[in-house]
Amino acid sequence: MKCPACKTGLSKVTKSGVTVDVCDKGCGGIWFDNFELEKFDESHESAGEALLDLRPKKPVSMDATAKRLCPKCPTMIMNRHYFTIREKIEIDECPACGGVWLDTGELAPIREEYKTEETRKQAADRYFSKLLGKELAGQEATGQAALARGWRTINCV
Repeated sequence: MKCPACKTGLSKVTKSGVTVDVCDKGCGGIWFDNFELEKFDESHESAGEALLDLRPKKPVSMDATAKRLCPKCPTMIMNRHYFTIREKIEIDECPACGGVWLDTGELAPIREEYKTEETRKQAADRYFSKLLGKELAGQEATGQAALARGWRTINCV
């Protein structure tokens, strides 16, 4: 597989039983297959510590704004989006295979963003409640009213 950022060949590295692909001869980025990043993204997960030291091995000229092709699905352009609701780190994710590309230096701030999966979930719940709270409450009230009407209709027959 080729690095989506600098086009150098990726090397396989196994940490804690999980094999990831790293650009150890180029830009220092890391490719995580679908669901692999979640085994490295929290500070208490020791597997991720070994990947924090990856640095570019040579000066690499890259356009950070360029569209990137998935290393697994070479015809698929990856989506760039924020890793969490805090909007601090942008990642590249393949819409076909679900793999994630991290540029060098992106894993450390991801690991520090939330200490546990529970704190990540709580932050997401607060965010969506703030964002959609009134709309969801309105939909729930509408649904409850429709349910009540349906219940009365069934009991009146």
